[in-house]
Amino acid sequence: MTPEIENAFAAIRSEYGSDSIERVEEMLDSKKQERHPLQQGAKWIMPGISQQPWHDPYGHAEHAPFIAALEEQHGAIKSELETAWAARREAFSNYEHYLTPQDDWQALYLYRKGGLVAESQPTAPTAYKVLKEFAVDTEKICPLLECHFSTLLPGAAIKPHSDLWNFSINLHLAVDIPEGCGIKVAGETRSWEEGKCLLFDYSFEHEAWNSGTRPRTCLLVDLWHPDTTVPERAALVALITEIRKLMGED
Repeated sequence: MTPEIENAFAAIRSEYGSDSIERVEEMLDSKKQERHPLQQGAKWIMPGISQQPWHDPYGHAEHAPFIAALEEQHGAIKSELETAWAARREAFSNYEHYLTPQDDWQALYLYRKGGLVAESQPTAPTAYKVLKEFAVDTEKICPLLECHFSTLLPGAAIKPHSDLWNFSINLHLAVDIPEGCGIKVAGETRSWEEGKCLLFDYSFEHEAWNSGTRPRTCLLVDLWHPDTTVPERAALVALITEIRKLMGED
């Protein structure tokens, strides 16, 4: 670990207790890691996180108010998205993913690089307001990641992969869902129900596709995994932020 990480960890231990970030430190010791077979592709697996691919969207008290607000405002969110897609297509861009770049996978970012994307507020005001009030201001969003409208064009497919870690969890609000779309996580296929949310652990292998005739759009939000604690979240932000700086990503 770098001096910056060691100092950050020491400050967290001083505030929260000597054993408050033991799981984060154990995560850094690859010799101690035990992984589910379908999490082998993830870079970081923090121990003690439930090995549960799919989650009940209302099964975690800290995220339930945000999910309820998104579903309640689905009609306005969809209407604003349709207007933006028709009149402000330039606001969307190819989704920047560590997989092979895809021009049939479009994104409109509401939150990234640790903050809200203010220029997106006029384009998607309802989603922006709900996100700010229920996820950003309450610190439920994982600041290491993002929130965006994810649009798969007809015929697009996202190949099977695992994302980077298990200490955040992926929320999908089904905004506009044509027939012929699906998502598979840890071997289990599900369909989006328009106006409803799906919640899953994307450290498990997953894939998605749009075999329909028009675009499929979900609002994706990276939330802290409910099994993580406040000191662990602080340590993980310090750790990953420093690693990204060393790699020249920030």
